[in-house]
Amino acid sequence: MAKVCKVCGKGSLYGNKVSHANNKTKRRWEPNLQKIKIVLDGSVVSAYVCSQCIKSGKIHKAV
Repeated sequence: MAKVCKVCGKGSLYGNKVSHANNKTKRRWEPNLQKIKIVLDGSVVSAYVCSQCIKSGKIHKAV
């Protein structure tokens, strides 16, 4: 599964996890993706969409 939002294209972010002793190790932040049925170009498709797109109303859920 590609961890990318179908609507806005939001993907993973990379950076460092920093401990209390200031040790740095690589980590990544994943977007909050939900698999929902949406109306896309007049047809119903199942897609991974981030929670911000769902809350902001950028998509129309299939009924």
